[in-house]
Amino acid sequence: MTAMSPKVRLEPYLTLEELKQRYKQTKDRIEARRWHLLLLVAQKWTIKQASELVGLNYDYAKTIVRRYNSEGPESVRNRIKERQPPTPRSLLTPEQQQELRQVLQGTAPDGGSWSGPKVAQWIAEKTGRDRVWAQRGWEYLQRFGGTRS
Repeated sequence: MTAMSPKVRLEPYLTLEELKQRYKQTKDRIEARRWHLLLLVAQKWTIKQASELVGLNYDYAKTIVRRYNSEGPESVRNRIKERQPPTPRSLLTPEQQQELRQVLQGTAPDGGSWSGPKVAQWIAEKTGRDRVWAQRGWEYLQRFGGTRS
C-alpha cells in the first residue's frame, strides 16, 4: 500500500451490526481483536489506523483483512486450538522397545537398579546416538514399568 494507506473495502459478508456483535460476543481474545480490526475497517478506518488501535502488526492486519475478503467470516476463527501437537517420535523401533522391556527385568549393566540415565545410555548405545537425554531414559523406564534407583 502507499504511504497514505487507502481505505480498504470489506466484502459484504456481514453487516456493520453483525461485525459489532461478533466482536462483542466472542470469548476468544485473538478472535476479538480480529473482529475489532474488521469492525473498524468496515467503519472506514484505514488498516494502519485500525491495526494501531487494536495493537496488531500492520502486515498481520492486512493478512486478516485479505483472508476475510477471500474466505469470509470463518477465516476469523482462532485455529490455534485446533492444531494437533506433533506425534512424538520414538527413539526405539518396536523390536528395540521389546528388547528394552526384557533388559529392564534384570539388573543394570553396573549391577544396580535401572535409572533414567542408565536407560538413556542403553538407548544411545542401541541406536548409535551420541547422546540420549536422561529424561528420555526416565520416560522409557516409566513406560515399561521399571523402577528408579
